[in-house]
Amino acid sequence: MKGSTRARVVAGMAALGLLLAACSGAKTETGGGGSAGGAKGTVKIAINPWVGYEANAAVVGYLLEKELGYKVENKNLKEEVSWQGFETGEVDVILENWGHDDLKKKYIEEKKVAVEVGPTGNQGIIGWYVPGWMAEQYPDITKWQSLNKYADLFKTSESSGKGQLLDGDPSFVTNDQAIVNNLSLKYKVVYSGGEAASIKTAEQAARQRKPLLFYFWEPHWIHSQEKFVKIDLPAYKTGCDADPKKVACDYPPYVLDKIASKKFADTGGKAYQLIKNFKWTNENQNEVANAMTNDKLPAEQAAKKWVDAHKDVWQAWIPTS
Repeated sequence: MKGSTRARVVAGMAALGLLLAACSGAKTETGGGGSAGGAKGTVKIAINPWVGYEANAAVVGYLLEKELGYKVENKNLKEEVSWQGFETGEVDVILENWGHDDLKKKYIEEKKVAVEVGPTGNQGIIGWYVPGWMAEQYPDITKWQSLNKYADLFKTSESSGKGQLLDGDPSFVTNDQAIVNNLSLKYKVVYSGGEAASIKTAEQAARQRKPLLFYFWEPHWIHSQEKFVKIDLPAYKTGCDADPKKVACDYPPYVLDKIASKKFADTGGKAYQLIKNFKWTNENQNEVANAMTNDKLPAEQAAKKWVDAHKDVWQAWIPTS
């Protein structure tokens, strides 16, 4: 995580919790390779705080339990803390990883406690967005060179006289403060606190025609319900984000992937094979995420609804031997 100081503090506290749990002899079941907990063992899935990830986990967890007979234990963790869980044995798998080359280098190449499990099939985009009505009323507002001209539109009580750029959870992948600084933009990064707060603000901005410039991403169900237009930041080129303090370019396109603990990869049996085979589309994920968010279905019910309707997709994930 290229997170802020606040994010590192949160990550540190959570990491301490994992360490204490391990040192105190807390139950640390092996992954799905045949440990105690269920007929075939327990799979410990990290749950990162956005609904698209939760949709992945809901469907994978449902199939592990209903089709293969495993027990699933979900762990609500920030991204970087999830990686630390590979080392302590608290996490078997991350089901949606956004880049994190630094963490791959640390936990896969150097510590050798994690492995790549392949893509989820989802194509990820991170960027800055404005409501569709703003792009229509101010046609050049989607060019980064024009943002300073419109900064006054985005002033809020929290933006210190500058335009506000609304970010979400401070632990999310973000280069926004560096981009603002290095492009000399008259904006202040303000954190909403999380995905739900950003969605509420974005929906109000779209429906009530309130100016808003905000950090968001795809895949996400909201893009099927409200129109938002992505800002054209300077094009991403390989290496333009190598130094976090000097970033002045857009985010790269992300091929979202899965990461597992080395132990789980070696001993996880059919549970690991199902997760390795798991691959779906942005539309698949949005369907489950929308059911969880807007239809208010619990994760298991949302997963069952999707599983019942898409046997042709998930049947290929089930190991045959």
